Amino acid sequence: MSLKHAVLAALLEGEASGYDLAKIFDVSVANFWAATPQQLYRELDRLSEAGLIAARVVEQERRPNKRMFSLTPEGRRDLDAFTSVAPRPTAVRDELMVQVQACDGGDTEAVRGFVARHMEVSRDKLARYERLRQWLLGGRDEETYLREAERVGPYLTLMRGRLLEEENLRWGERVLAVLDARIAAGPGGGGDGLGVTPAPTLR
Repeated sequence: MSLKHAVLAALLEGEASGYDLAKIFDVSVANFWAATPQQLYRELDRLSEAGLIAARVVEQERRPNKRMFSLTPEGRRDLDAFTSVAPRPTAVRDELMVQVQACDGGDTEAVRGFVARHMEVSRDKLARYERLRQWLLGGRDEETYLREAERVGPYLTLMRGRLLEEENLRWGERVLAVLDARIAAGPGGGGDGLGVTPAPTLR
């Protein structure tokens, strides 16, 4: 997948400016596809040149004119074709996981701090996701919304982001408990590492 399809999917919400799209990405898309505002604006130019989105200039008093973007029929066909093809497996590269993997031979207390910081980020994200969730629901309960809403895709991706951050917190709490116990036990508290059975090959 490319940023292209994330932008096209975001425009299913309706016409939006580059600034609007940057806010959409920051609030609701970032949990599954990260992009900087600069990347978004470059992509918008490419999609406009390719005829997948249409751009119009809106004149504003006392403010710079802005461009508003919307999906074209060709863009909707491209998005339809994209959703009909099986996605590629997700490639995970997580630096924190490498640090946790190596904590026994490194600075365990520093790694503990990184995990705690990661949990704070997850808490912040959960708070933002909950605000967005309440805005989407608009006073309805979840089942009513999922049954009656015109579009459910944004809510389903938000649900995935919330579950991911909740799992990050559960994992972090367990990691902190384990590392705190080992730090309290002092050197050698975790065993000498001898006689370890080789890990199985995962397929």
